[in-house]
Amino acid sequence: QILTGFELASVDPRVVGLNLVMPEDGEISMRDFDLHMKMIDYLHRLYPKVHITLHAGELAMGLVPPDGLRFHIRESIEVGHAERIGHGVDVLNERDPFGLLREMADRKVLVEICLTSNDVILGIKGDEHPFPIYREFKVPVTLATDDEGVSRTDLTHEYLRALVTYNLSYRDLKELVRDSLEHSFLPGASLWADLHIKRTVAECATIRTTTGGVPVQCTEFLGANEKAKLQWKLEVDFETFEKQF
Repeated sequence: QILTGFELASVDPRVVGLNLVMPEDGEISMRDFDLHMKMIDYLHRLYPKVHITLHAGELAMGLVPPDGLRFHIRESIEVGHAERIGHGVDVLNERDPFGLLREMADRKVLVEICLTSNDVILGIKGDEHPFPIYREFKVPVTLATDDEGVSRTDLTHEYLRALVTYNLSYRDLKELVRDSLEHSFLPGASLWADLHIKRTVAECATIRTTTGGVPVQCTEFLGANEKAKLQWKLEVDFETFEKQF
């Protein structure tokens, strides 16, 4: 199945990446985690352009023995080559957790934060959730529902929950949305040369407002890069919304 996923993602543009999904505390997941990461590592060398995202750290004390909490996130990144991870709830139980957090920030590994799901399934919420820790260490994060049907939530509710629970600002919310696109598996280059200081690529660097005229070189760049095009649209939407106030 892993080989099939890599092969599909390498030849079919409708398949944007590879993921492994089943309960992380399940017997097979716990027994074969090392093996699965080694399999992904081997296939990554054969298919280096295939994007990888992995469930990692959707665990809590009591679900698995303590040793089972100490390596899934690190192995997913260092052996499994995950560019994104889902959940990451047990990060502080990992070996050298602060070193791992710094590594994730340096490697720009995004964490998909699922607040409602983590509350319902793991019983982890509020101050017990590592969402603020990730942000403190500058690890890119975004919000996800995990599964709208199962959790009976939607993305708007997840943003509202994050805002109320963690006293986020409008600027914080914009950062979450921008990181979501920046670390997506959309094809093409990013609009941002440096997202954190809001410096765009050279082709679009002279533009002062997204709702004004767009130079030819920027138009051509956006046309050739789907990720940048959607990032540009997001900035236009932000600017249009903010002009109402």
